[in-house]
This record gives sequence, C-alpha cells and structure tokens, in this order.
Amino acid sequence: MNSEQTLHNTLRDIYTVSRLNREVRSTLEGSFPLIWLEGEISNLARPASGHWYFTLKDEAAQVRCAMFRGRNRLINCNAENGTKIIARARVGLYEARGEFQLVIEQMEDAGDGALRRSFDELKLKLLKEGLFDEKHKQPLPAIAEQVGIITSSTGAAIHDILTTLKRRFPALPVVVYPVSVQGDLAAAQITQAIELANKRKECDVLILARGGGSLEDLSAFNDEQVARAIHHSRLPVISGIGHEVDVTIADFVADFRAATPTAAAEMVSPDQQQWLTRLGQLQLRLQRNMNQQLKEKQQQISWTRSRLPHPGRRVEAWLQRLDEIELRRNQAIKYKMQHMQSQLIRQEARLQHHSPGQTLARLNIILNNDKARLHSSYLKFLSNKKQKLNFLAHNLDTVSPLSTLTRGYAIATDKNQNVIRDSQQLKKGDTLTTRVASGKIISTVDYTEK
Repeated sequence: MNSEQTLHNTLRDIYTVSRLNREVRSTLEGSFPLIWLEGEISNLARPASGHWYFTLKDEAAQVRCAMFRGRNRLINCNAENGTKIIARARVGLYEARGEFQLVIEQMEDAGDGALRRSFDELKLKLLKEGLFDEKHKQPLPAIAEQVGIITSSTGAAIHDILTTLKRRFPALPVVVYPVSVQGDLAAAQITQAIELANKRKECDVLILARGGGSLEDLSAFNDEQVARAIHHSRLPVISGIGHEVDVTIADFVADFRAATPTAAAEMVSPDQQQWLTRLGQLQLRLQRNMNQQLKEKQQQISWTRSRLPHPGRRVEAWLQRLDEIELRRNQAIKYKMQHMQSQLIRQEARLQHHSPGQTLARLNIILNNDKARLHSSYLKFLSNKKQKLNFLAHNLDTVSPLSTLTRGYAIATDKNQNVIRDSQQLKKGDTLTTRVASGKIISTVDYTEK
C-alpha cells in the first residue's frame, strides 16, 4: 500500500459492524418514547432463562419482540400464540444480529377492556329489570331425587362434580346435559340445555358449571340469553362457575351461587356419612328410651310388689306386658333395620341398572346373532352361485366343438390354421393337421379328390 492510499484511508471514517449497530440502536432508542401498540402474538418461545421472545403482527407487517423475565412475571394476561394483546414497548435494536426489535415492558389482553365494559353494561341492565332480586330466587329441594348438570362432558368441572356426588351420596341419580362452555356456540347451547331440562322435568335441581378462566373464557356465562334462560327456569339453578374469585352474570341470576363446581355438588347432595351417623344416634336414643321404659316398669313392679304381699297375678300380667314391650321393641328395631336394608338394596339395584355391563352384554348377543345370519347368508349365496356356475358350464360344454370331437369327429386345418371344408383348398405336398378328441395328427397330402 503506497503512502497516498494510506493517507486516503486515514481520512475516511470506516465503521465496524459493531459500531454501526450500536449507533443505530442509540438513535432508535433516543428517537422513540415508550409506545403502546396492538397486535397478535406468534412464534412464541420461552427458553429456560425465563425470557420471552415472539413476533407481534397485524394484517400487513410484523416485528420481533422480547420480554424479559422480570417483566413477564408481573402480567396476568394469557400470552399464547394467536392471542391479541396491547403492549407498552421500547423501540430498539438487537446489536448481536442487527435486528430491529421491541422490548416489551407491559402487556394486557386486547379484548379485556371491551369485555369488561360489556359485562358492566349488561349487569346494570339486568339489575334494573330485577333479574337479580331475591324474590325471584327459588329454594333448593330438601332432598334432590335427581340432579341435572349442564357443563362440558370433557372438562374438569364434570369430573369434580361426579367425584363429589359419588363420595357424598352415590345413590343420587344424575343427568348430564353436555354443552360447549367456551366459544361462539356456547351461549346458545347452554340456553337450549336449560330449556330442555325444564321441558323434560326429569330433574328437580340444575347445576350450571365450568372450570376457571379469563373474562373472555367465561363470556358464555355473561351472555344475556343465558341470563334470561336461568331467570325463566322453573327448576332451581345453582351456578358453580370457575373459582371463588370468578363472578359472572349467571352467578347473579342463579338461585344459588357456589364458589366452585365441587361446592355446587355439595349443595345438592346429602352427606351419606352424616345420615349414617344420624341413624346410629337415633338407634342409640331408641335403645336408651326403651331401657329407660324397662327400668321404669321394673321400678313400678318393685313398688307394686312391696305394697302387695302376694301380687302373683298382677306380677304375671306386668311380666307379660314387659315381655310384650320387649318383643315390640325388638320387632320395631328389626323392622327399622329391614326397611333400611331394603332401601339400600333398591339403591344398589338402581346403580346396577345403570351399569354399562348389561348394555354391552345385550349388544354382544345382537352382534353374535348378526354374525351368524351374515355367515348363513354368505354360504347360501356361494351355494346359489356354485349351482349357477355348474349349470352354465354344462350348457357351455354341450355346445362346445370339443364335445363333438369326443363322438369321433375331427377338425382338419392347413398350415395357416384355416379349417379345411373343401378338398380343393389343398394340393399335393401340403401339410394337414387333424385334431381329434385327444391330440393332433400331422400328415402330408398325397392327392385330393373332388
């Protein structure tokens, strides 16, 4: 390199890549304040460091974003791919790659504000109409004969309710009305289920339940048509929606609100153990009363005996009366135990009636019968086809030229496989092939006759 070129390079301000990225970052961060922007999350990554990296996009463009662990711990919105959010961010540049990016400081669901306003407006509207008034609330039955459950058939709520009912009172019958509890169709399905339960009248109390979720997840239970369906229900409705902190319009309209689906199940089911304990207490009280009566009668006998020197007949009468009371007591106790045993047997029979084993057994019998009929039809079909095939083979054999050969006839052909019908077709020296019933004869023509 000559001195002129060295001097030229010295006068030029040559940037390194690091310096360029650093100055661009400084320019970007100094030119933009903290901004609010709305977009949809995609390509979300959550490495072990706890930081979040994702793309925020709209219909026409996208931008890379980073949210560091110290900030993302403070948010309470659902940050997942496809979630629309409103974010407060710093504009910057990731120097190591020279990538333009946003550093997110704060994040919230884009739809929560609108949903909350809609919730408050509907709540105020229904409050003014009186749908929340206590005078409209229906009492729960003292002992439910059958409980209806309106919820998703695959969610955690139905599992919690059925587990609680089985633990507390397994003999209580249950009817499940499966519905969607989230999405565009959920509100309409819930409304139809409430109306269907009232039409069928197969239950005397309804539980409307689902697990917890965000305000958007619970939107079906903040729907006006669902609220009015609960209000018009002739069956008492218990709402067991989400967790204790989750409050919906359905909770205000329902006849009773339970903090959780499990609590709703506890409200409609008696405690089997309490019943057994109460029965034991009553039996003990009966035993004590009978013993007290026996003791009093014995004291009366003793007092009478002390007054009558020889009360033989009266003593015998009192002893007989005492035996009668004891027998009646024993019979009463026996009858009570038999009655309770009969009730237990009936409940067990009802449970057994709903067992899927019997249904599967009946379906298995039907399946075996159908298989037998199918096999029989298949054999009959093959037999008919075989008979038809034999008949056709016989007819074909009847008209076959090969059958004619077996009666002594022959077919003669020349070397081109043409059938010889006239002796003039051949001349001396030609090769003649004669086919008989079994095999062929090759011969040479010596002469022909007209």
